[in-house]
Amino acid sequence: MAAAVLIENLRKSYGDVPAVKDISFIVQPGEIFGLLGPNGAGKTTTIRCLCTLAKPDSGKIEVGGISAISSPKAVRQRLGYVAQEVAIDKVLTGRELLKLQAALYHLPKSSIGDRTNQLIDVLGLQDYADQKTGTYSGGIRKRLDLAAGLLHQPEVLVLDEPTVGLDIESRMVVWEYLQALREAGTTVLITSHYLEEIDALADRLAIIDKGVVIAEGTPSSLKDKLGGDRVTLRIREFTPYEEADKAKYILESLPFVENVIVNTVQGNSLNLIVQSGQSSLSKIEQSLSEIDLPTFSLAQSRPSLDDVYLAATGQTIMDAQIAASSSRDLKKEKKQQMK
Repeated sequence: MAAAVLIENLRKSYGDVPAVKDISFIVQPGEIFGLLGPNGAGKTTTIRCLCTLAKPDSGKIEVGGISAISSPKAVRQRLGYVAQEVAIDKVLTGRELLKLQAALYHLPKSSIGDRTNQLIDVLGLQDYADQKTGTYSGGIRKRLDLAAGLLHQPEVLVLDEPTVGLDIESRMVVWEYLQALREAGTTVLITSHYLEEIDALADRLAIIDKGVVIAEGTPSSLKDKLGGDRVTLRIREFTPYEEADKAKYILESLPFVENVIVNTVQGNSLNLIVQSGQSSLSKIEQSLSEIDLPTFSLAQSRPSLDDVYLAATGQTIMDAQIAASSSRDLKKEKKQQMK
């Protein structure tokens, strides 16, 4: 059986700026596969190439064994795509918009009404379907967009950041429906920078950073590879780098410590990986006191997907998002100064 989605050595640049440097992964039929990474990592560009909305510079893309590059029309018939930004006609009612979309998908006229009603019921849109979409909240608009992407019963549903900006209730509705789709045999590919979303939904995932895949596997296997618990440590509320580096040198010598990273983005805090089951905190605090360093805060927890990202890149996903946002702001400022 062919893979539901195969992406191999994908590359895509916009001018001189590489958005995707080298991305490869395989999505198996009937699974939820997650692409996790900060904004600007290359997730959306990868999805746009898969959905034939952007042409890659090089690489291989297949959906059910069909090339998205040489046979884009055939691939589009097999995909349902829900973009990050919801674009709907605010004049139409939800029901009217779904019927219009169904006609664009060339669904048989005799089945459009039933299919529209089915999705309205399943996604809890009964109270809103005959209201104009311009009156919808963000959560209801997202549900409507999801319904539109499912009208033609695609083999693969592709969602780009499907719950950004949604309240908890709307997010849970989307999560429950995606899990029901998987149980019914639909393959789901989802991009997100929400750690808990990918952890809760994905059977397998790829973590993307700066246009490349840095880790791939099941959520549990990726966390298990870290080989221990996470310890977060602040020597002071605002720690000088020299003290953090001194602490790093001492802590790395402790037999139960696997790895130590100084997080310069978060005030030179320290992130440690320690052996599971160890009563590490008192020993860490004692080792620091012996070299006259205080302990402002200290906590131990089980590994998360953010720890996987941290171990691979030296920063958390939130750190990467902050850095990317700052970079974009600087570029905008330079452009304005040049005008």
